[in-house]
Amino acid sequence: MSFPRPRPDRRTLLLGAGAGALGALAACSAPQRPPAPTTATEPLDAVRADGPRQAGIADPPIAQRHCDLSIWDTQGDARQLLKRWSELIAALATGAAPALAGLAPSALTVTVGIGPRLVAAVDPKLPGAQDLPTFANERLKHRGGDLMLQVCGSDPLVVSLAVGELSRVGALRPRWRQTAFRGASRPDGAARNMLGFMDGIVVPRGDRELDREVWLDGPERVRGGTIAVVRRMRLDANAFLALPVAEQERVFGRRRDSAEPLSGGGPDAEVDLGAKTADGQYRVPADSHVRRAHPLTSGSGVMLRRSYSFDDGPDDRGLLFISFQRELRTFVATQHRLDEGDRLMSFSTTTASGTFLVLPGLPLDRFFS
Repeated sequence: MSFPRPRPDRRTLLLGAGAGALGALAACSAPQRPPAPTTATEPLDAVRADGPRQAGIADPPIAQRHCDLSIWDTQGDARQLLKRWSELIAALATGAAPALAGLAPSALTVTVGIGPRLVAAVDPKLPGAQDLPTFANERLKHRGGDLMLQVCGSDPLVVSLAVGELSRVGALRPRWRQTAFRGASRPDGAARNMLGFMDGIVVPRGDRELDREVWLDGPERVRGGTIAVVRRMRLDANAFLALPVAEQERVFGRRRDSAEPLSGGGPDAEVDLGAKTADGQYRVPADSHVRRAHPLTSGSGVMLRRSYSFDDGPDDRGLLFISFQRELRTFVATQHRLDEGDRLMSFSTTTASGTFLVLPGLPLDRFFS
């Protein structure tokens, strides 16, 4: 199934806006949040795994500092695997699993998604049964997969031990895996990315926005779940950072030090796409990420982004993009718009990509009932 590219409405054209969202590379749009302090501490205690929705999406509100994302193919009974994972996840989250050797849970969360092949085998009309289309600037070594395992926590050792325990369950074949990290986050969840700019300033918050933008409301077997998009994006950080700071800011459409939009108003101001200089030039450049990524131009919703940076050597650094949305179209429409003219895209190459139906809360195997 193909996704039609949305056409900007008259208001969008008048604003001179360009496109959707590369998601985690920069915060860009939607209603802004109240000002927040500059840093936030991260909890070391347990995050509940037995709620109606999986942890690691909106809970905890501040994404943990360490992430291990792995994509797998299953060679056995997926239902039985998810049943065993559910039992193990509950034990890992409380610190009761023997594999943790008495270590504190350190805000450990395990988030599981299933790929389009497994979803379509149950019902091809379900959300999550479609794969991603092809986009520009892709050199994919890995695409798709049956299972997504996102393990996050405050302690990288706890994260690693949990991944090791989960990977020994069932007949699994690995596709790809990426360990990643985040710098200190503000209380609103924003943190700097590999290019030095603040990432994730604007995401859905509160039950009302999460219900509208993130959580699936049906059918029954997927209610309370969501759709994840994961992409490993290599960034040409050396080339970008060689630009003068003022030019970097024009690429993003924000100030590097404060995250203030170039349209002004302070770091928590809403981007004003119509703001112009005295000589009639748009303050937010036409090819900047902020302008191209505004949701008015993509005609789509807002993604909940919990992305991380990775550093696998001087020539392999970048962004582990992770977004959660109620409709796959939210990501597809925004990425198409970025491909059409976001200057930031020239510094990015996607090497792995996939979309997964993130199941409702434990037990995960009830999806197959």
